[in-house]
Amino acid sequence: MKKVEEAIMTTEEIEVKLFIEGMYLKHGYDFRDYSWSHMKRRIKNKLLMSNLNSISEMQHKMLTDDAYFKSLLPEFSINVTEMYRDPEFFDYVRKEIIPLLKTYPKIKIWHAGCSTGEEVYSMAIMLQEEGVYDRCQIYATDFNEKILEKAKEGIYPLEVVKDYTSNYIQAGGKVNFADYYTAKYDAIIMHQSLKKNIIFACHNVVTDQVFGEMNMIICRNVMIYFNNELQNRVIKLFNESLCKGGILCLGSKETLKTNEAQGYFEVYEAKQKVYRKRLINREYNNLHRSTYFK
Repeated sequence: MKKVEEAIMTTEEIEVKLFIEGMYLKHGYDFRDYSWSHMKRRIKNKLLMSNLNSISEMQHKMLTDDAYFKSLLPEFSINVTEMYRDPEFFDYVRKEIIPLLKTYPKIKIWHAGCSTGEEVYSMAIMLQEEGVYDRCQIYATDFNEKILEKAKEGIYPLEVVKDYTSNYIQAGGKVNFADYYTAKYDAIIMHQSLKKNIIFACHNVVTDQVFGEMNMIICRNVMIYFNNELQNRVIKLFNESLCKGGILCLGSKETLKTNEAQGYFEVYEAKQKVYRKRLINREYNNLHRSTYFK
Protein backbone atom coordinates (compact mmCIF):
# COMPACT_ATOMS: atom_id res chain seq x y z
CA MET A 1 0.00 0.00 0.00
CA LYS A 2 1.35 3.42 -0.95
CA LYS A 3 2.03 5.62 2.08
CA VAL A 4 0.20 8.93 2.02
CA GLU A 5 2.72 11.36 3.50
CA GLU A 6 0.15 14.04 4.33
CA ALA A 7 -1.76 11.58 6.57
CA ILE A 8 1.24 10.69 8.73
CA MET A 9 1.55 12.54 12.03
CA THR A 10 4.83 13.03 13.84
CA THR A 11 5.34 11.40 17.24
CA GLU A 12 4.98 14.79 18.89
CA GLU A 13 1.68 15.49 17.08
CA ILE A 14 0.34 12.09 18.17
CA GLU A 15 1.32 12.88 21.76
CA VAL A 16 -0.47 16.23 21.58
CA LYS A 17 -3.59 14.64 20.13
CA LEU A 18 -3.64 11.91 22.81
CA PHE A 19 -3.03 14.49 25.54
CA ILE A 20 -6.06 16.53 24.45
CA GLU A 21 -8.21 13.39 24.12
CA GLY A 22 -7.11 12.16 27.54
CA MET A 23 -7.98 15.48 29.15
CA TYR A 24 -11.49 15.20 27.75
CA LEU A 25 -12.03 11.53 28.66
CA LYS A 26 -10.61 11.84 32.18
CA HIS A 27 -11.60 15.34 33.28
CA GLY A 28 -14.39 16.39 30.89
CA TYR A 29 -12.63 19.50 29.53
CA ASP A 30 -13.03 19.49 25.77
CA PHE A 31 -10.24 21.22 23.83
CA ARG A 32 -10.49 18.92 20.80
CA ASP A 33 -11.89 21.62 18.54
CA TYR A 34 -9.61 24.41 19.70
CA SER A 35 -7.06 25.69 17.19
CA TRP A 36 -4.46 22.95 16.73
CA SER A 37 -1.54 25.38 16.68
CA HIS A 38 -2.81 27.07 19.87
CA MET A 39 -3.10 23.79 21.81
CA LYS A 40 0.19 22.42 20.53
CA ARG A 41 1.99 25.61 21.55
CA ARG A 42 0.44 25.65 25.04
CA ILE A 43 1.24 21.98 25.70
CA LYS A 44 4.84 22.36 24.54
CA ASN A 45 5.28 25.49 26.65
CA LYS A 46 4.03 23.64 29.72
CA LEU A 47 6.43 20.79 29.01
CA LEU A 48 9.36 23.20 28.85
CA MET A 49 8.44 24.53 32.31
CA SER A 50 8.18 21.05 33.81
CA ASN A 51 10.78 18.48 34.89
CA LEU A 52 9.26 15.90 32.56
CA ASN A 53 10.90 14.46 29.47
CA SER A 54 7.98 14.16 27.05
CA ILE A 55 4.36 15.04 26.44
CA SER A 56 3.52 11.38 27.09
CA GLU A 57 5.00 11.65 30.59
CA MET A 58 3.01 14.83 31.13
CA GLN A 59 -0.15 13.06 29.95
CA HIS A 60 0.37 10.21 32.43
CA LYS A 61 0.78 12.69 35.28
CA MET A 62 -2.30 14.62 34.10
CA LEU A 63 -4.37 11.40 34.09
CA THR A 64 -3.23 10.15 37.50
CA ASP A 65 -2.73 13.31 39.53
CA ASP A 66 -5.78 15.57 39.90
CA ALA A 67 -3.79 18.32 41.60
CA TYR A 68 -1.39 18.39 38.66
CA PHE A 69 -4.31 18.62 36.23
CA LYS A 70 -5.68 21.62 38.11
CA SER A 71 -2.27 23.28 37.84
CA LEU A 72 -2.32 22.62 34.08
CA LEU A 73 -5.76 24.04 33.37
CA PRO A 74 -4.84 27.75 33.49
CA GLU A 75 -2.39 27.09 30.64
CA PHE A 76 -5.29 26.40 28.30
CA SER A 77 -7.58 29.30 29.10
CA ILE A 78 -7.30 32.62 27.27
CA ASN A 79 -6.45 35.24 29.87
CA VAL A 80 -5.21 38.18 27.81
CA THR A 81 -7.44 41.08 28.86
CA GLU A 82 -7.40 44.55 30.39
CA MET A 83 -9.76 47.24 31.65
CA TYR A 84 -11.59 48.87 28.74
CA ARG A 85 -9.70 46.77 26.23
CA ASP A 86 -10.16 48.43 22.84
CA PRO A 87 -11.51 51.75 24.23
CA GLU A 88 -13.18 52.61 20.94
CA PHE A 89 -15.41 49.54 21.32
CA PHE A 90 -16.49 50.55 24.83
CA ASP A 91 -17.08 54.12 23.71
CA TYR A 92 -19.33 52.78 20.95
CA VAL A 93 -21.26 50.60 23.42
CA ARG A 94 -21.72 53.61 25.71
CA LYS A 95 -23.09 55.84 22.95
CA GLU A 96 -25.02 53.40 20.77
CA ILE A 97 -25.81 50.13 22.60
CA ILE A 98 -26.64 51.28 26.12
CA PRO A 99 -29.44 53.58 24.82
CA LEU A 100 -30.90 50.46 23.16
CA LEU A 101 -30.55 48.43 26.38
CA LYS A 102 -32.34 51.17 28.30
CA THR A 103 -35.53 50.28 26.41
CA TYR A 104 -35.71 46.98 28.33
CA PRO A 105 -37.27 46.95 31.82
CA LYS A 106 -34.63 44.47 33.01
CA ILE A 107 -31.21 44.14 31.34
CA LYS A 108 -29.32 40.83 31.27
CA ILE A 109 -25.74 40.80 29.99
CA TRP A 110 -23.50 37.75 29.62
CA HIS A 111 -19.71 38.09 29.52
CA ALA A 112 -18.72 34.68 28.14
CA GLY A 113 -15.08 33.81 28.74
CA CYS A 114 -14.67 36.67 31.22
CA SER A 115 -11.13 35.65 32.26
CA THR A 116 -9.89 37.74 35.22
CA GLY A 117 -12.85 40.12 34.99
CA GLU A 118 -11.40 43.44 33.83
CA GLU A 119 -13.92 43.88 31.00
CA VAL A 120 -16.78 42.90 33.32
CA TYR A 121 -15.91 45.67 35.77
CA SER A 122 -15.44 48.05 32.83
CA MET A 123 -19.02 47.33 31.77
CA ALA A 124 -20.35 47.71 35.31
CA ILE A 125 -18.69 51.13 35.63
CA MET A 126 -20.09 52.25 32.31
CA LEU A 127 -23.63 51.08 33.14
CA GLN A 128 -23.42 52.87 36.47
CA GLU A 129 -22.31 56.11 34.82
CA GLU A 130 -25.18 55.85 32.36
CA GLY A 131 -27.68 55.45 35.21
CA VAL A 132 -28.89 51.98 34.31
CA TYR A 133 -26.83 49.61 36.47
CA ASP A 134 -29.52 49.15 39.14
CA ARG A 135 -31.71 47.28 36.65
CA CYS A 136 -28.89 45.24 35.15
CA GLN A 137 -27.77 41.71 35.87
CA ILE A 138 -24.32 40.77 34.58
CA TYR A 139 -23.36 37.10 34.27
CA ALA A 140 -19.58 36.66 34.10
CA THR A 141 -18.52 33.14 33.18
CA ASP A 142 -15.37 31.18 32.47
CA PHE A 143 -14.52 27.48 32.47
CA ASN A 144 -11.40 28.06 34.59
CA GLU A 145 -12.42 28.18 38.26
CA LYS A 146 -9.02 29.48 39.40
CA ILE A 147 -9.20 32.42 36.97
CA LEU A 148 -12.84 33.01 37.95
CA GLU A 149 -11.79 33.42 41.59
CA LYS A 150 -9.42 36.21 40.54
CA ALA A 151 -12.29 37.87 38.69
CA LYS A 152 -14.48 37.71 41.82
CA GLU A 153 -11.73 39.30 43.91
CA GLY A 154 -11.31 42.21 41.48
CA ILE A 155 -7.71 42.79 42.59
CA TYR A 156 -5.20 43.96 39.98
CA PRO A 157 -1.54 45.07 40.03
CA LEU A 158 -1.00 48.74 40.81
CA GLU A 159 1.36 48.98 37.84
CA VAL A 160 -1.55 48.66 35.37
CA VAL A 161 -3.42 51.72 36.67
CA LYS A 162 -1.84 54.18 34.26
CA ASP A 163 -2.87 52.14 31.21
CA TYR A 164 -6.32 51.38 32.61
CA THR A 165 -6.93 55.04 33.39
CA SER A 166 -5.94 56.00 29.85
CA ASN A 167 -8.31 53.36 28.42
CA TYR A 168 -11.13 54.59 30.67
CA ILE A 169 -10.71 58.19 29.47
CA GLN A 170 -10.61 57.12 25.81
CA ALA A 171 -13.77 55.06 26.36
CA GLY A 172 -15.67 58.18 27.44
CA GLY A 173 -15.29 57.88 31.22
CA LYS A 174 -17.14 60.63 33.07
CA VAL A 175 -15.31 60.90 36.38
CA ASN A 176 -11.91 60.00 37.82
CA PHE A 177 -11.12 56.30 37.31
CA ALA A 178 -9.64 56.27 40.83
CA ASP A 179 -13.19 56.68 42.16
CA TYR A 180 -13.80 53.01 41.36
CA TYR A 181 -10.98 51.34 43.24
CA THR A 182 -8.98 51.43 46.45
CA ALA A 183 -5.19 51.33 46.24
CA LYS A 184 -3.55 49.08 48.81
CA TYR A 185 0.14 48.27 48.85
CA ASP A 186 0.99 47.17 45.29
CA ALA A 187 -2.56 46.48 44.11
CA ILE A 188 -5.91 48.07 43.37
CA ILE A 189 -9.19 46.61 44.64
CA MET A 190 -12.36 47.31 42.66
CA HIS A 191 -15.14 48.76 44.83
CA GLN A 192 -17.70 46.34 46.20
CA SER A 193 -20.57 48.41 44.77
CA LEU A 194 -19.52 47.31 41.27
CA LYS A 195 -20.00 43.65 42.20
CA LYS A 196 -23.56 43.92 43.50
CA ASN A 197 -25.18 43.00 40.17
CA ILE A 198 -22.50 40.61 38.90
CA ILE A 199 -22.89 36.84 39.15
CA PHE A 200 -19.64 34.96 38.57
CA ALA A 201 -20.24 31.37 37.45
CA CYS A 202 -18.35 28.46 35.97
CA HIS A 203 -19.59 27.82 32.42
CA ASN A 204 -17.89 26.30 29.40
CA VAL A 205 -19.21 27.50 26.03
CA VAL A 206 -17.68 24.37 24.44
CA THR A 207 -19.64 21.80 26.46
CA ASP A 208 -22.36 23.56 28.50
CA GLN A 209 -25.89 24.49 27.56
CA VAL A 210 -27.87 27.67 26.84
CA PHE A 211 -27.31 30.42 29.39
CA GLY A 212 -30.58 32.22 30.06
CA GLU A 213 -32.22 34.74 27.74
CA MET A 214 -29.76 37.61 27.44
CA ASN A 215 -30.16 41.11 26.03
CA MET A 216 -26.45 41.25 25.22
CA ILE A 217 -23.61 38.73 25.01
CA ILE A 218 -19.99 39.84 25.03
CA CYS A 219 -17.46 37.23 23.94
CA ARG A 220 -14.39 39.02 22.67
CA ASN A 221 -11.15 37.44 21.49
CA VAL A 222 -12.15 33.94 22.54
CA MET A 223 -13.37 32.27 19.34
CA ILE A 224 -10.14 33.05 17.46
CA TYR A 225 -8.79 30.01 19.33
CA PHE A 226 -11.57 27.72 18.02
CA ASN A 227 -11.70 25.84 14.74
CA ASN A 228 -14.58 26.51 12.34
CA GLU A 229 -16.77 23.65 13.60
CA LEU A 230 -16.51 24.80 17.21
CA GLN A 231 -17.11 28.43 16.24
CA ASN A 232 -20.38 27.38 14.59
CA ARG A 233 -21.48 25.47 17.71
CA VAL A 234 -20.73 28.42 19.98
CA ILE A 235 -22.51 30.87 17.67
CA LYS A 236 -25.57 28.61 17.78
CA LEU A 237 -25.36 28.61 21.58
CA PHE A 238 -25.23 32.41 21.61
CA ASN A 239 -28.19 32.61 19.24
CA GLU A 240 -30.24 30.39 21.55
CA SER A 241 -29.13 32.39 24.61
CA LEU A 242 -30.16 35.80 23.24
CA CYS A 243 -33.61 37.33 23.20
CA LYS A 244 -34.99 38.47 19.84
CA GLY A 245 -33.06 41.51 18.72
CA GLY A 246 -30.35 40.84 21.31
CA ILE A 247 -26.80 42.11 20.78
CA LEU A 248 -23.67 39.97 20.25
CA CYS A 249 -20.22 41.57 20.58
CA LEU A 250 -17.13 39.81 19.23
CA GLY A 251 -13.44 40.68 19.22
CA SER A 252 -11.70 42.83 16.63
CA LYS A 253 -10.29 39.80 14.76
CA GLU A 254 -13.48 37.75 14.88
CA THR A 255 -16.42 37.68 12.51
CA LEU A 256 -19.49 35.68 11.53
CA LYS A 257 -18.50 33.96 8.30
CA THR A 258 -20.83 31.01 7.72
CA ASN A 259 -24.28 31.03 6.12
CA GLU A 260 -25.68 29.52 9.31
CA ALA A 261 -24.27 32.32 11.47
CA GLN A 262 -25.51 34.95 9.02
CA GLY A 263 -28.98 33.39 9.25
CA TYR A 264 -28.96 34.02 13.00
CA PHE A 265 -27.45 37.51 13.07
CA GLU A 266 -27.25 40.72 11.11
CA VAL A 267 -24.49 43.31 11.22
CA TYR A 268 -25.20 46.11 13.68
CA GLU A 269 -21.81 47.82 13.49
CA ALA A 270 -19.19 46.23 11.25
CA LYS A 271 -16.05 47.96 12.52
CA GLN A 272 -16.71 47.13 16.20
CA LYS A 273 -17.90 43.58 15.36
CA VAL A 274 -21.32 44.11 16.88
CA TYR A 275 -24.19 41.94 15.62
CA ARG A 276 -27.89 41.76 16.35
CA LYS A 277 -30.01 38.64 16.52
CA ARG A 278 -32.54 38.54 13.72
CA LEU A 279 -36.15 38.90 14.75
CA ILE A 280 -36.88 35.87 12.56
CA ASN A 281 -34.11 33.34 11.86
CA ARG A 282 -33.99 32.41 8.22
CA GLU A 283 -31.75 30.95 5.55
CA TYR A 284 -29.56 33.80 4.31
CA ASN A 285 -30.11 34.70 0.64
CA ASN A 286 -26.81 35.01 -1.22
CA LEU A 287 -28.21 37.84 -3.32
CA HIS A 288 -28.72 39.95 -0.18
CA ARG A 289 -25.67 38.91 1.82
CA SER A 290 -23.90 41.84 3.50
CA THR A 291 -20.32 42.44 2.38
CA TYR A 292 -19.50 43.14 6.03
CA PHE A 293 -19.60 39.42 6.76
CA LYS A 294 -16.71 38.72 4.36
